[in-house]
Amino acid sequence: MTGPARSGPARARPPAGRAAVLGAARTSAAALAGATALAAAAAPAEAPPAAATDAPAVAAYAVDGDRIAQPLAGARGDAARGRALVADRRTGLCLLCHTAPIPEERFQGDIGPPLAGVGARLDAAQLRLRVVDMRRLNPATPMPSYHRIDGLQRVGAAWAGRPVLDAGQIEDVVAYLRTLRE
Repeated sequence: MTGPARSGPARARPPAGRAAVLGAARTSAAALAGATALAAAAAPAEAPPAAATDAPAVAAYAVDGDRIAQPLAGARGDAARGRALVADRRTGLCLLCHTAPIPEERFQGDIGPPLAGVGARLDAAQLRLRVVDMRRLNPATPMPSYHRIDGLQRVGAAWAGRPVLDAGQIEDVVAYLRTLRE
């Protein structure tokens, strides 16, 4: 026996959730903006940081050409922690725009360049500047500045004065990216 007949136009099914939203962000900066807004709406609610006084400080660094030569945390990062940050869609958000050799993470982006092989193309100092503040190299980049707090626009009050990643996390991401040689 068949079900009741439907009248009217067929309705499109809603997206299957956050994975469908992230998978839909494909090739344009407009898609990036839309996907970021939708991903934020689809993510579980998080409490804002406790207080500005608890905010991690932005580490001092010196830019020399296309690099930051000295590690921000004063020591080498941990590649395993860096991989976890790159894969984490609530902290790093790297996979919203980039593909990376992290096969267990589906729906990776293609707005930014693939991360595979980046460790063979760039040294640690070059990677560090790109993660800290890519806008120093390309003011029109859609990539966010992960360790900068000045000159930013449209930052929520609870997040003002806080870098996205602290100095140790930056070094962890750099350590992971250096392992990506193929």
